[in-house]
Amino acid sequence: MNKQTSGWIGDTQKLLRVILGCLVLSGSLLFSTGAFALTLEQAKQQGRVGETLSGYLAPVKKDAETLALVEQINIARTQKYQEVAQKNHISTEDVAKLAGQKLVNRAAAGEYVRGINGQWMQR
Repeated sequence: MNKQTSGWIGDTQKLLRVILGCLVLSGSLLFSTGAFALTLEQAKQQGRVGETLSGYLAPVKKDAETLALVEQINIARTQKYQEVAQKNHISTEDVAKLAGQKLVNRAAAGEYVRGINGQWMQR
């Protein structure tokens, strides 16, 4: 194996680790809500929140309970994104964007996602 090939393989392995980390992360972030009465799943089903390509949850409806849930979820996501970024020597923003793409793509029928145009779309 030459230097160029081994560098490419190393980059590919790094990317695969990041993607795997994002997949695990996106799964764990779907239900992490702490002690809130409103769960993330309920908020999504009720059309109160939606996923964005930035990797962060955003409120569709701006009542106090929804805003508190969004804040709590996004704090947890930021912490997870930072952990994955540090382990893989990439930026937190890159991890968040990868996770955001996965979360938007996995949104269930009826859930809201924010498109690249900034508009909410219901799946």
